[in-house]
Amino acid sequence: MSRYQETLKYLYSALPMYQRIGAAAYKADLDNTLALCESLGNPERKFKSIHVAGTNGKGSTSHMLAAILQAAGYRTGLYTSPHLKEFTERIRIDGREIEQDFVVDFVDRMRPELDRIQPSFFEMTVGMAFDYFARRQVDVAVIEVGLGGRLDSTNVITPELSVITNISWDHMALLGNTLQKIASEKAGIIKRGVPVVVSERQEEVEDVFIGRAGQLGCDLVFASDIIQLHQQSDGYDVYQGGGVWLEGLNPGLKGRYQEKNLPGVLAAVLALTDLGYEISNEAIKEGIAHTTQLTGLKGRWQIIRQNPLTICDTGHNEAGILAVLDQLRETPHRRLHMVIGMVNDKDISKILNLLPKEAVYYFCQARIPRAMDARELAGQAASFGLKGVVEPDVNAALRKATAEAGPGDVIFVGGSTFVVGEVDGI
Repeated sequence: MSRYQETLKYLYSALPMYQRIGAAAYKADLDNTLALCESLGNPERKFKSIHVAGTNGKGSTSHMLAAILQAAGYRTGLYTSPHLKEFTERIRIDGREIEQDFVVDFVDRMRPELDRIQPSFFEMTVGMAFDYFARRQVDVAVIEVGLGGRLDSTNVITPELSVITNISWDHMALLGNTLQKIASEKAGIIKRGVPVVVSERQEEVEDVFIGRAGQLGCDLVFASDIIQLHQQSDGYDVYQGGGVWLEGLNPGLKGRYQEKNLPGVLAAVLALTDLGYEISNEAIKEGIAHTTQLTGLKGRWQIIRQNPLTICDTGHNEAGILAVLDQLRETPHRRLHMVIGMVNDKDISKILNLLPKEAVYYFCQARIPRAMDARELAGQAASFGLKGVVEPDVNAALRKATAEAGPGDVIFVGGSTFVVGEVDGI
């Protein structure tokens, strides 16, 4: 076992990890993160940052913003979670993942402090990211919230700009059982005097953001009020301020739900130019068109095979699944095969109720403790009229779907980020 593998084994076993064990790893305060940052010399104060929260779209938004900043010539850090394949995906500079040697050295250097503070896996990862960005002297870092906002470990930064994508149902046990409560947790990233962009004006929660921004003296923009997308054959024409701002904007990230993310990204760019960033229209177009190449994003409406057409997507809550299903309806197909797995600590009934009854299902489970047993998932799905087979291993389920798919069929893989993360070859 390499030193890097030994280090990961320590991190996964010694530190509670939300992705693996769920709510037991969630720390409802910032004390550990603050203590860890202090022991590192407060690296979070040594670089400029943009903070991105929200229920759906925060990952895509973070990657698109980072890609635009890279295209504009800024040395850009990017912190996201969870990873799909490799731990190092979480921390990048200009699209390049953190070196394995840095991960090993960080843990070696900080081991006494890690043992003393006993941070969660996520808290430790946040500290590592901030230390890395400070040492590598990034011009700016895009920091994606892990869960919620107010009490998320990333919320020790004072960013130049706060961005909040849409609000919908997810992690209710931790964040609250109304959209207003969930929005209040997301609004917790808003800092005094720091401008805020909210991607979408949603009637149920807009007052939460208006109130918080007013209380803290922040300029607040609802992106959907000022940015209009008009679909053309070669992408979108973008209208802003009554006229055309960008023509032929062609997003590299596919999926109709990117139409919700794009106004937020573009409004954030306008806010950054107001702050003195030099971002040309060419850099915007380049970043939007080549996000995956510039930042290495995976798992967003990703086509992994053409024949049969096989698509994976990490959308996993009600709003995310609705967007995926809209996109599947617009994708020509004879029959739909769905390779699906979910986690065991959420109420999945709303999602099962949305899934198409005419599809053929292959129920699987990711290799994490939080994964719902594939047989249990199949049992719950059956009560919603969803029929298929149980094949617990993700790739075995995908092979079975591929073997059974006929000409013109489409295969979809998803239901959980961790199912997508186990797909071979992405």
